[in-house]
Order: sequence, then structure tokens, then C-alpha cells
Amino acid sequence: MNLQSRSTHRRNQRFAMAGVFALLGMTLVRPGAAAASPVSPTPTPAVRVAPPEWRLATMEHVDLWLHGFALLTSDTGHVPFFDRGYKQQVTALKRQKNIYSSLDANLADLQKGIVANPSLAANGQFIAMYFASFQEIVNATDFFFRSSGNPRAARDPQIAQEIAILASTFRTQSDRNWLRLFVQSLQDENNRFFHAYWTSEQQTRGAAFSAVSEAWASRFYPKLARFLNNTQQGSGQLVLSIPLGGEGRTINDGKKSNLIAVEYPKTTEAANEAVFAFVHEAVAQLAQEAINDNTTPAEQRSGAATEYTGNGAVRGGAVLIQRLFPDLVPEYMRYYLRALGRPVPTGDPTAAFGQAFPLPAAILDALTRQIDVVLGGI
Repeated sequence: MNLQSRSTHRRNQRFAMAGVFALLGMTLVRPGAAAASPVSPTPTPAVRVAPPEWRLATMEHVDLWLHGFALLTSDTGHVPFFDRGYKQQVTALKRQKNIYSSLDANLADLQKGIVANPSLAANGQFIAMYFASFQEIVNATDFFFRSSGNPRAARDPQIAQEIAILASTFRTQSDRNWLRLFVQSLQDENNRFFHAYWTSEQQTRGAAFSAVSEAWASRFYPKLARFLNNTQQGSGQLVLSIPLGGEGRTINDGKKSNLIAVEYPKTTEAANEAVFAFVHEAVAQLAQEAINDNTTPAEQRSGAATEYTGNGAVRGGAVLIQRLFPDLVPEYMRYYLRALGRPVPTGDPTAAFGQAFPLPAAILDALTRQIDVVLGGI
């Protein structure tokens, strides 16, 4: 299933949510944001703490949610949404352990729901990022079902906000029935398999977490801070997520409450890859603006402009890396070539990278200028 519409959703959801909450007289705040804190693997790595403006974290409930979608969908994005081979590896591991959960039993029915309404997957993947735990999601969905998706039925403003978040994606009774089955299936999947799997992976990837934390604090964040502040992304949480691939997930809630989830490296040698995916996500809004400004209304109506979205973020990330970390440009390019499953040159990857991620010169030039303006602080 093509989830390309997810890119547009990522950049527009905050404003759509804001409209919902304005009608309810509420402020857009990601539930649990104030209480959220960096979650490090077990055992806790003895490393330098990342700057508080952007905290490094892992979030089990976000991984569980994305794990469910990874098993339900066929990843056909240009840049894979999920770690290459994740679905096959997890399925094989479950078979090896003779594990069969409600998610497996309900897989066909859940997939039929996505075929009938692709937005369940394109938009639904982001829902967990608005909550602080899976139990909060379970509680919110219970309120959501009992209110028939109407935020005004709740007396508690927090519950009303949670209902509004769910109602923005699950609009019809059919959608709500799908959500009920999905959450129930994930509960059983978590009990039978995922929690133990996730805990084990935290231990396996503990050294990689330490390497990302150290590199983020000592090298990457200090130079990225200006760009982040000047693009209204001054603080947030950088979440390392096991199911994700080169295409991350982003919730932009203004200066103080942003969340970007990216691929969780498996080894210390791959630590930079998490930052590459973060940069790609952080520059995506500028890329979308450059695309909007340099495509015709006819191209936008036909969907032709949408074809540039994924490539624009990847190419914009390369420009930002070039400006701040020029020695890492070849490594960034090779990372995204691998994400596509393309051959990776042993020499200069520039030509292969440009062919893999084509972008009209007018869009690339506009994006480059805008990145330079942001870095200049204008």
C-alpha cells in the first residue's frame, strides 16, 4: 500500500488538530508531554546526557503501535517507512517461538479495513505519538467509543482532547470499529510477544543508544540548534524507534513540544544514521514549502507535486548536512541509497544519490536558499 499521503499529514496534522481544539476552547498539547522523559535502554547507559532542549528517548508504546502497522501494511514508500525486512524478521521470530496472537488472528480483517480506508494507516500511525503510554491509549479509546467520537461528550478537558485526537483520524463508525479491533489486538500482541522482544532489543542496542547520545550531545545538537530554533523546533524528543526505517515520523507542536521518531541503529558504527533521519525530518517542512512555491496549481491538483515530497526532504537533509557537517555528506548519501536498496558506490556517491532522489532544479535551489536563510538567522 502506498502511504505517500502520510508525508502531507505529517506536516499538516498539527494545524488540523489546532482547528479541532479551537472549536472546543482547548490548547493543543500533546497528552503526557509535560511528564514525558527520556527513556533509556536497560541497563541505563553511562553516557553524557543529551541537551534538555532535544532529549534522546525510547518509547515502548510508540514502537508497539508502529510494530502493528508494520505487520499490517506493505511498505511501498520510495524511502521505506519501516526498517528493511522488519516484517519478515519479526514474523519469522514469532513462528520460531510458536507465538500466535490476536494481531495475527485479526490480520486479514484489519488489512481489509485499511484497503477500504487507506487513511487509517497513513494517518493512524501518528496517534501513539500524542500519548505517554499504551495504557493511556487504551483508556482514551474507551472514552472515544463510549462518546461515539464526540469530544463535547466529555466533561474533562484532557479526555475531550484525547477524543478529538482520535476523532481526527477515526471519523466513522466503521473506523471506530477498526480502531477497537486494532487496540485489542495490540494488547494481546504486547502480552504474548512485543514487550519481551522490545526489552531484549533495548539491551542488545544499548551500546548504540550510548553512541547516539554522545554524538548528539557533543557534536550534532550544538550545530543543529540554530536551525531548529529558527524553524520553530527549538525543543522536543528525539525517539529511537525499532520498527522505523529511513522515513521517520514527526509531530510538530511548536517551539516546546515536538517529537521526531527515527530508526534505532543496531550498532555503534551506525549511530550517525539516527541523526541523518532526524535531519531529514527536521527539514521536511521547508522542503514542502519549496515544493508548494515552485509547482503550478495544475501540478498540485494532479498530485504531481506530491511526488516531490519524499525526495525533497532527503535532498534538503543533504543540503543541511553539507552546510553543518560537510565531511558526513557521503555517509548521508550512502545511508539513503541503502534505504532504497540501491547499489552504493565505493567512491563519490553524489551522482547515484541525485539519480535516486531526483528533484527539479527550481525546487532544490529554492530549498537551498531557504536553508541558508534559516541558518543565517534572518
